[in-house]
Amino acid sequence: MERIAKFIVKHRKLVLVVAVLLLIPSIIGAAATRINYDILTYLPPELESMIGEQSLENDFHIAATGMVTVEGMPTSQILKLKDQIAEVDGVSDVFWLSDVLDVSVPTSMLPAEVQDMLYNEEHDATMMVVRFDDAAASKSTMQAVAGIKTLLRENCFFGGMSVILQDTKALVDKEMPMYILCAVGASLVVLFLAIKGTVVPLLFMLGLLFPILYNFGSNIFLGQISYITQALATVLQLGVTMDFSIFLLHRYEEECQTHTPEDAMAKAIQNTFVSLAASSLTTIAGFLALCTMRLTLGRDIGIVMAKGVFLGVLCTITILPSLILCMKKPISKYTHRVFIPQLTKTSHKVVAHHKIILAVFVVCFIPFVFAQAKTNVYYTLFDSLPQDMTGIVGTNKLKEDFGMTTTHFVLVSEKLENKEITQLSSEIQDIDGVSSVVAVEKYLGAAIPEDMLPADVLELFHAGGYRMLMVNSAYESGTDQLTEQLNEMNSVIKKADPNGLITGEGAMTKDLIEIADVDFKNVSIASIVAVFVIIALSFKSLSIPVLLVAAIESAITINMGIPYFSDTTLPFIASIVIGTIQLGATVDYAILMTTRFREERRAGRNAKEAAQISVERCSQSILTSGLTFFAATVGVSAISRMELLQSICLLISRGALISMFVILLILPSLLILLDPIIKKTTIRWISKSNVKE
Repeated sequence: MERIAKFIVKHRKLVLVVAVLLLIPSIIGAAATRINYDILTYLPPELESMIGEQSLENDFHIAATGMVTVEGMPTSQILKLKDQIAEVDGVSDVFWLSDVLDVSVPTSMLPAEVQDMLYNEEHDATMMVVRFDDAAASKSTMQAVAGIKTLLRENCFFGGMSVILQDTKALVDKEMPMYILCAVGASLVVLFLAIKGTVVPLLFMLGLLFPILYNFGSNIFLGQISYITQALATVLQLGVTMDFSIFLLHRYEEECQTHTPEDAMAKAIQNTFVSLAASSLTTIAGFLALCTMRLTLGRDIGIVMAKGVFLGVLCTITILPSLILCMKKPISKYTHRVFIPQLTKTSHKVVAHHKIILAVFVVCFIPFVFAQAKTNVYYTLFDSLPQDMTGIVGTNKLKEDFGMTTTHFVLVSEKLENKEITQLSSEIQDIDGVSSVVAVEKYLGAAIPEDMLPADVLELFHAGGYRMLMVNSAYESGTDQLTEQLNEMNSVIKKADPNGLITGEGAMTKDLIEIADVDFKNVSIASIVAVFVIIALSFKSLSIPVLLVAAIESAITINMGIPYFSDTTLPFIASIVIGTIQLGATVDYAILMTTRFREERRAGRNAKEAAQISVERCSQSILTSGLTFFAATVGVSAISRMELLQSICLLISRGALISMFVILLILPSLLILLDPIIKKTTIRWISKSNVKE
């Protein structure tokens, strides 16, 4: 490492040239990486709902659909609009009443279920079903949806999953620059308050630009990333890896007291790399724990963020030192007063009252343990989006005019006879909450052959070896009522066809709920075990990992309990990922504090003296890092219109403050109290000659 450090210092301009050149493929890779806006596609492919979804997409070509509701429009204009929509690139076809019945024939000639699905006399509303060539989240479908929006007139409403996904893309694309500007601006404010060099915060941000772009560019090897990962990655990487830059700067300033700037930086790189390697491992392990989720969105976030932390460490010991040395004159010339001080008075009070502090903390902590278990979580993805979005308004209009609160798609074998399908339809119709069942067999009746129907209609209901039934439900996705309804439907369907299945938003959301409950436990256990093992090996101790993990987990419990007291319902993804992110990102504060405590104990100081010095000397770094992490995320929670991102960022920002509080006040108290146990359970905690009680 010494040779590498000296090479970096000596050839710092070459390092910067190479770093800039690497930005070119990174930018190209970032632009070429596909962004997935459909969370439901991250469900395990072996689930029946996902198998059915693939059949809807590949065989029936209706997985990517949109519904246009038209109110109070003459038939001639409806037909004209239908033709215009059909001409949009990416649209496969547009299905309306005219495809079933001549427009001159009264709609009363249609079966009641078909009438209810396509026409509402009370509101003078009719519905067109738009099918797209590609998947709902594909680029061509997104462009087609955007094109259709330009054709719609007053009293035309566009709903369905494809439309909502396109709305989501448009909103994320619009807000992303604001997220970055807000995170960078707020972080710079904290850094200017904490660092005396006026130029240094700008160098930190410039230094972080490289690993962030490298990270986004290398995502091309993953094929695609989710829009959640895209929106969070920059903000999280900035907040999580900023302390690496702070550690390097502090070490460099310390070495400058006895060495030339070049030698000081070489020493700083060597020493910082050792501490960063150990520190970053816990953060990387925390993010990789998300890969244990069956919902592969966790793997998506976990891999991208773990990669980002690794690249952050790499750039901190290569690019940032080169920037600092190239700008050493402006750094030394432009300085100001530091406004984030060391907590000298606080450190003495913590030591003097450590037992009272612990007692008060335990009493206050207990309610949060119960509150965390009672925090409400929602799984309905639409609820996390702005309700004035085109797709949400259009989907709500479908509920209002056609009772399409949730639509299930039932797929059974094509070998079933018409009378069996009719019987199955009747049994499903009798289930509570089912408003209508549409099947081509009900339209045909007993005497009409299938070949009497238009080909477009048959393709909607018969394909890929399946017969399809459309079931409209009065219940919303993600509710207990819908779950019970789906269970009853599944029972009825399996009797008629053991290989029959249900798909659609409701069934996929039900699977999402069941998987999320398991994922929450798996991720929590995996992250705790991984961090525990790393800390145990680093400190060669059995008690320290228990102590440090418990400290951060208590902060997580408080963070997750607050929504109960504030009567806030969290999106399910936030409740799964926050514990891992908060543990991996803030356990570094605990490691820093404990490492300094051990250093002071080895220097011959007793536990109270060691704790006081640890709080005093580490407080500035912890405050700077914690406040930067807070600043990078709290702004996003304030400006985002997407409740999902808003909730995650609010939890992260609040978690950074709570963890900071716990490490500065509670952990030192625990170290003092448990020092005798730590000595007995840790290899070479302090040498015998330096023991001082």
